[in-house]
Amino acid sequence: MSLRFHWMLPKGGEVAVNGAQTPREAARYRIESMRVDSPAPRPDVKGWTYFARQAEEAGIDSVLISFSRYEPDPFVVACALGQAVKKLKFIIAYRSGLMQPTTFVQQMNTVSALTQGRVSFNIVAGSSSEEQRGYGDFLSHDERYERAEEFLAVCNAFWRANGDVDFDGKHYRVEQGKIATPFVSPDRKSPEIYVSGHSEASEQLAYSQGTCWLRAAEDPVKLAPIVARARQRGIGVCLRLCLLCRATREEAITVAESLLPDDRKESTTTLKDDSQMYREGARCGDGSHWLNRSLWAGLVPHYGPVWTTLLGSPQELAEAFLEYERIGVTEFIISGWPEVDTVNVFGREVLPLIRR
Repeated sequence: MSLRFHWMLPKGGEVAVNGAQTPREAARYRIESMRVDSPAPRPDVKGWTYFARQAEEAGIDSVLISFSRYEPDPFVVACALGQAVKKLKFIIAYRSGLMQPTTFVQQMNTVSALTQGRVSFNIVAGSSSEEQRGYGDFLSHDERYERAEEFLAVCNAFWRANGDVDFDGKHYRVEQGKIATPFVSPDRKSPEIYVSGHSEASEQLAYSQGTCWLRAAEDPVKLAPIVARARQRGIGVCLRLCLLCRATREEAITVAESLLPDDRKESTTTLKDDSQMYREGARCGDGSHWLNRSLWAGLVPHYGPVWTTLLGSPQELAEAFLEYERIGVTEFIISGWPEVDTVNVFGREVLPLIRR
């Protein structure tokens, strides 16, 4: 199976449609995305459509549409962008506990019909206790994963159903459940399910109910036994990372270091108090934050573990991706600043080397 490459949908206002944008200018949107005057919470159809068409042209499989209180609803965004592109798919991030699983299945099935089956979803148990409480969710970390297990069990029961769905659990109860709107896809009867996290609970949830385990990038040597365990259980492994491609590794390092905020105390991760992925990210690497020759975690304390950066020349990056393939990684969700420039460089200079 060929490696699959997805991309993170930029924040609202992040894409510069009518002019050049430096990596540092683009990075400011991440730091400022939680401020009251940020454009991130408002839909950006023009910027997103422009980016989606560039990503589609570059050979990207899907875009991940994230979920938080600082950005628009991902279901609606997927429906809107699904009308603007023809091949690009959408991974909708959502959290169990915010709606009943029956309603969730109905919405996913409806989106699949509106996008010709180009939809999957990323279930997130929640990483910020403060944000979860704002949505009315007061469960602990492990309890959220327990609920997510039931949530996905109900969802999968609907997608497998030959008749009514009945479920009697601790968190959900369904009697004679029916959803007349089917999941529409040319090659699947249900959406792919990406389970995020680094905890044992997330791993077990991926095994029992998911199709792919989604983690932050790490050194292949460290990841190898983890990936092998997942592949033996029949699921894929997808890595989140930031990409920085330049003509030489030295130039890429210079640009990467320029993305560090002037105030080294600035961070978008302060609310992520209930995530093992973020806790591990806060202490990864040595003092220089190098995980190996190509993987740098210097941005992680400020932007989070998904901004672990794979950097170098096109050839070096292609070799790094193929090293991940050799240990069994199946997919990647990439980000980069500026997003449009980075996705174009990836599609033009890196992806052909990987495919060849």
